[in-house]
Amino acid sequence: METLLICYASRDGQAAKIAERVAAGCTGGVVLRCDLRRHQPDAAELANASAIVVIAAVRYGRHLPEAEHLLQREAAMLQRKPLALVSVNLSARKPGKDNAGGNVYLGKWLARHRLQPALAAAFAGRLDYPRYRWFDRLMIRMIMAMSGGPTDPATVVEYTDWTAVDRFATLVGRLGAQRPRM
Repeated sequence: METLLICYASRDGQAAKIAERVAAGCTGGVVLRCDLRRHQPDAAELANASAIVVIAAVRYGRHLPEAEHLLQREAAMLQRKPLALVSVNLSARKPGKDNAGGNVYLGKWLARHRLQPALAAAFAGRLDYPRYRWFDRLMIRMIMAMSGGPTDPATVVEYTDWTAVDRFATLVGRLGAQRPRM
C-alpha cells in the first residue's frame, strides 16, 4: 500500500489546516502527518514513504526553521522521492503569486535547496492581527503596508483558496504512484 508523508511547519495554524485538507483529499493509501515542530522524521520514515509533502509557513521572509532543517538534513533522500512543496505566505493572496515563477518565497526556497519537486505551490495564509503578539502584529502591519495589504489591527482575513488546495490534494494523491528517482 502506498504511504504519503505530509510534513508541515506552522506557527499560527494555517499551514497545519492546509496539511489536514491535503491529507483529507488524498485517498487510496496511508496518509501520515508529521508536525515538524514536534517531530523530525528520521531516514527510515522518509524511506518508507512513497511520496513526501512539505508544507511550511513563512515568517518574516523565511520559511520556518523546522522545515528548513528537514530540507537541509534530508536533501539526498528528497531528491529520490516524489516530492511536493507548499509555501504558505500572505504574498500568495495576490493573483499570479501562487507558483514558483510568481511567488518570491517559493522560488527562493526551491533555488536555495536545489529542489525540483514534482509539485510546488504557494497558498495564501490567514491574516489575524488580534491573535498575534504585539511585536508580530507590528511587523506584519509594516509588511502589509509595504505590499498594499490591510493594516487595521482588528483585521481577520482568511486568504486561503480552499478550492486550489483541494486541486493540489488531488495531484498529491497521484504522487505515490510515481516511481522514485534513483
